[in-house]
Amino acid sequence: GWTGKGWGPGIIENNAGRLLTGKEYNQIRLEPPTGKMSSKHYSANFKTFLEENDNGKPWAFWVGTHEPHREYEYGSGGELGGKQARNLDWVPGYWPDNEIVRNDILDYAYEIEYADKHLEDILSILEEREQLENTLIVVTSDNGMPFPRSKGLQYEISNHMPLAIMWKAGIRNPGRSEDAFVSFIDFAPTFLKVAGVDWDTSGMAPTPGKDLMEILQDDYRILDRSYIILGQERHDYGRPGNQGYPVRSIIKDGFLYMHTFKPHLWPVGNPETGYLNTDGSPTKTFILNLRRDRVDEHFWQLNFGKQPREQLFHIAVDPDCLVNLAGHSEYRELKETLRALLFKDLALQEDPRVVGPDEDIFDTYPWDKPGSYDFHERFVAGEIETYQTEWVNASDYEAGPLD
Repeated sequence: GWTGKGWGPGIIENNAGRLLTGKEYNQIRLEPPTGKMSSKHYSANFKTFLEENDNGKPWAFWVGTHEPHREYEYGSGGELGGKQARNLDWVPGYWPDNEIVRNDILDYAYEIEYADKHLEDILSILEEREQLENTLIVVTSDNGMPFPRSKGLQYEISNHMPLAIMWKAGIRNPGRSEDAFVSFIDFAPTFLKVAGVDWDTSGMAPTPGKDLMEILQDDYRILDRSYIILGQERHDYGRPGNQGYPVRSIIKDGFLYMHTFKPHLWPVGNPETGYLNTDGSPTKTFILNLRRDRVDEHFWQLNFGKQPREQLFHIAVDPDCLVNLAGHSEYRELKETLRALLFKDLALQEDPRVVGPDEDIFDTYPWDKPGSYDFHERFVAGEIETYQTEWVNASDYEAGPLD
């Protein structure tokens, strides 16, 4: 079963009757702290699921909190969360450090705390029903912060997601330190392995994901988890021709190497459609206005400007990815080594961007919503007057790049 925000893979109309995430449990509602939060009572709906399936059989449940998705009630982090902007000890170097941005971060943190409170209640429910010991619990996120230069890109903050796993009866030697890289694609093979299903012999298509049991069980390591491959294609529809923004990256030994296949495109969507790959926010609007008012273009370039074909960052000392080392001669050998390893793995995975034959196939891959086709062309022509989503600030679109 599932509660909150859930979805099954594939085009929805072709999945009629396929409850890939189980039965929906969103009946129980509550009065949320702000008008921007969901009224779904996640923990109570989970409890209802357990009560309906109290037969001793194995179960799986997905809690997909809407928080901290945009939009937020501005100032809620201070007014309701009891925090003060001046006490915030972290503002990344690619955002202006001012009260507007700081309050935006606090509002984000307040929504995370709200989701955490439901998680605490869920753990208490499991403990009360004596199921906490043998329940595998995975807490993670599907993307980075809904802020500029975070969600939908390839920087450290974009893909270094929170991950907490609890399995009291299944994790050996808890408390030990691990340096292994893991990925979201490792979760499904892990769940099947726990359920006694082997991916490789199940008849399913191959996956580059590898189960995490060797880490959870502290067994002898067979797989090389010293580096990780990242990929980006399409996450918005704000470019001409419905194009995405193809990037492939590798992280190894404290360095992030990024290869952009089409650096002539706008990374987070075109200016005239409002940089749609960045959710609307006070932070986004402030950065855009800095440039419009010709006060500062530095932050706009970091968050919305075009990127070079190659980028190399020493994320161990530069987690904000502000200093591109790709053009530095002393890092040339390292850059070429990382690039060679990246493209070797991509070739083994038969990535069309690398091996073809149609390297642009993702640019024409169908969307699940027909209304997204030719969005850029229709919006520029005036056929679309308003944005039909709460995470876009209509005031953020621009007639075109400034001179």
